[in-house]
Amino acid sequence: MQLDKTYWNQRYLDFKTGWDIGCISFPLQAYFDQLSNKDLRILIAGCGNAYEAEYLHKNDFVNTYILDFSNTAINNFKKRVNTFPDDNIFELDFFDLNQSFDIVIEQTFFCALDIKYRKAYAVKMYDLLSRNGKLVGLFFDDVFNNDAPPFGAPKELYLNLLAPYFNILTFEKCYNSIDSRLGNEFFCIAQKK
Repeated sequence: MQLDKTYWNQRYLDFKTGWDIGCISFPLQAYFDQLSNKDLRILIAGCGNAYEAEYLHKNDFVNTYILDFSNTAINNFKKRVNTFPDDNIFELDFFDLNQSFDIVIEQTFFCALDIKYRKAYAVKMYDLLSRNGKLVGLFFDDVFNNDAPPFGAPKELYLNLLAPYFNILTFEKCYNSIDSRLGNEFFCIAQKK
């Protein structure tokens, strides 16, 4: 199975988006609500319908950026949030982005990547973050399967993957997940070494 642009566009066109909860996730909303610096450069990688970016934009985080290589997902977002700046939208492969951010948000992106890219994911996250930047987000606490997304992992795998590049500040079970994910998500804050 080729997890390329065509694959993901088709998933959106067929409404096969079981990961999409239709709103910002509660753990990320709580994290954003405690941020006071509205000038932080924040990237939502593999943004999909980008409810996190919509929330940040509506709350005046002026340097919010989204990235997805599915033009269907990007177009869905642009129709819904037509005041979001075009210059803050990257329609390209995550591994091709060369920018710097204070925070990169993880929300069902890691689990969408082919497992062969896991180390490359950690390295790229490190590269995208500015000095003392943070990877913040949610990771599934479930292996699921090995033949199609979502590709989850146990806690130890995540920690071993991130530890060479990040100081793990928080990696704990979410207490405020939506009901269908309660007990199956980790909340992560990892600071670039």
